[in-house]
Order: sequence, then C-alpha cells, then structure tokens
Amino acid sequence: MIEKEVIHKLIDEAIKARAYSYSPYSKFKVGAALLLKNGKYLHGCNIENASYGLSNCAERTLLFKMISEGYNKDDVLFFAIVGQTERPISPCGACRQVMCELLNLDTPVILANLNKDYLEYTVKDLLPYQFNEGDL
Repeated sequence: MIEKEVIHKLIDEAIKARAYSYSPYSKFKVGAALLLKNGKYLHGCNIENASYGLSNCAERTLLFKMISEGYNKDDVLFFAIVGQTERPISPCGACRQVMCELLNLDTPVILANLNKDYLEYTVKDLLPYQFNEGDL
C-alpha cells in the first residue's frame, strides 16, 4: 500500500494535468500523472477531436509521453487518474490494455475524483486477463 501523503501528492499532480485537458465537446476533463523512480512526475490529459474516434484519453496520452521521453515501465513507481466524477474515475478498456503493455502489472494505480476520494489497484487488478505478446 502507498502512503497517504504520496497518494495525495499524486492526485494533486493529476489534477494539475487535468487543467490542460482539451475537451471542448464533452467538457469532461481528465488528468493523469505518474511518479518515476527518479522523483520526477509526468503528466497527461485527455485530448478530444471533432472526429470523436481520434480523441485520446489522459492515461494513453501520459503513457505515450512516458515512452517518447525515454522512460519505460521499470522507471514507474505509481500512476494516478483523476476526473470530475461522483466516485473515483475508472479507465476505459483501451487504456487498461495500454497500461498492461506499458506498465508493470504490479504498478499501483490510483483512481480518484476531485474530492480526492480514491481507490488503489494494480494494473493487473484492472485487467486480469489481458491480451499480450504471448497471444500473437
């Protein structure tokens, strides 16, 4: 289990990322943040497009940014997602699959809302029967 102060800092970082959301159609802003082993935080937000299928969730934006900046799954300590929801937000199926590919399955994931209500899972908890390279 992650210490509460670390969780709250991670949620705050995801809230910061949420401020950059480009969501003119849904008005549903989502932020994600991860903490690297070197102490650095990376941020991602959802980015919409008028052609809805071309939109990108905050989780995938963050994970693609992580890879493009030279980091990999072994560099990540924790991952968090925040949205303006009644209960802690839940990642979509596509994001869960990408998380399984680009994060270690035991990486802790914090799902939170703006009230800082949160649930703690691992990547594997979120998608226990994921499609992987062994299925190709």
